[in-house]
Amino acid sequence: MKTTYTYKEQTYSNLYELSEALGKDGVFIPLSISDEALAELGVTVTHEEEPIENVKQRKILVLKRQRDAAEVEPVKYGGYLYDCDSKARDRINAAIIALNVQGEGAKISWTTADNEDAVVTAADLRMIIASVAARSNKLHTAYRTAKARVEAAVTADEVRAVAMNN
Repeated sequence: MKTTYTYKEQTYSNLYELSEALGKDGVFIPLSISDEALAELGVTVTHEEEPIENVKQRKILVLKRQRDAAEVEPVKYGGYLYDCDSKARDRINAAIIALNVQGEGAKISWTTADNEDAVVTAADLRMIIASVAARSNKLHTAYRTAKARVEAAVTADEVRAVAMNN
């Protein structure tokens, strides 16, 4: 919601600007002043609803950020948490190749997201990547569903009520 203040035929977009103008007339106001108190000072307060398209666009950006943040959270496998940001995925893929070259049954000590040491095989590392991929798919599906609900919403309150249920 956008609020504007009109005082002596001049419009101000925020309370700070208005307080500066009132101060020139010797009137000092707290920034927490009510609309009713402002009206007594001759200020017209106008509340305009933000266009629904702006509310929708902002909500979709928030949903994308939530999805993207959840995608790089550590993933649990075999009782440990493993980092899975892009750098960690590169390291995991490199370790899979190195373990494959060493042959079946090769193991490596891996530092987990919570700084534990876990002994893993190439198969373990592939399962970690598979877990990341499954979670990513679930997050993208939840995002698409939430985005569709945002796009179908008719009011700003309906848009604000949309959550990503991953």
